[in-house]
Amino acid sequence: MGSTAKKSIIVTGGASGIGLGITRHFAPDPNTHVSIFDINASTGSEVLSALRTEFPSGASLSFIQCDVSSWESQAEAFEKVYAEQGRTDVVFANAGISKEAQLIETDRAKKGEKPIKPDLMTLNVNLVGVIYSTKLAIHYISKNAAIANSTTNTASKGSIICTASNAGIYAFPVAPIYAACKSGVIGLVRSLARPLEREQIQINALAPAVIQTNIAPSQDLFKHMILTPMETATRAVKQFLDDPRLTGKVAELHGEVVSFAEAPPYVDEDTGKNIETFWSLGYA
Repeated sequence: MGSTAKKSIIVTGGASGIGLGITRHFAPDPNTHVSIFDINASTGSEVLSALRTEFPSGASLSFIQCDVSSWESQAEAFEKVYAEQGRTDVVFANAGISKEAQLIETDRAKKGEKPIKPDLMTLNVNLVGVIYSTKLAIHYISKNAAIANSTTNTASKGSIICTASNAGIYAFPVAPIYAACKSGVIGLVRSLARPLEREQIQINALAPAVIQTNIAPSQDLFKHMILTPMETATRAVKQFLDDPRLTGKVAELHGEVVSFAEAPPYVDEDTGKNIETFWSLGYA
């Protein structure tokens, strides 16, 4: 990155919830441009105006309406950012929803009725959308020259951080599709870490416990929960970006603590050998 270029950051779902918390984290930095992607145009415009007023000498900010479940919408948004900023350094694949289709319909079975096709919008936003964001992030970040970190002596072209959930680590019976999506995000991050390391691109995930955001169907839900402050999420983000050696990590956010949820060990030597053989062969 040239001495006069601003670091270009993209935050999907950046106008609310965790995405807004991440956007606000970077908003005071005058050496940064933050591109806020969100499907809600009115909310995005309001947030953009409020942040510009609150941080008049901070980061440059822009808003692009974007439906992350659409490849065409995301591709157009990423292309616009690259055309305007000339680079992409950090991508937060964060946008998510909590709408949950019912998979268990015993009442319909008892009545002899046909099952209803499940609505997979949660899958399309929370997993497919993250895959789209990651694919586009790799394309644009790979254009960068690698920058050496003076503290770690590790070079990096940029960073991808995906928002998963601790519902992707533990069984989450109340929302199994949501849990499947977040488990998928964790699998994506862990599986991409090694090949992206070759490209000098960092990829990690955030796995929050309960952070109070507008993703919940009712704010009354949070009255019963042990909450994690937004500052825990932004502290994990800083930890990732400060150390390019951290890749393929899942930062579990619980209370004020950031813990790395490690991948399970191979169940036996044969399994480990098979997985490593897939990697050495380069195909499956």
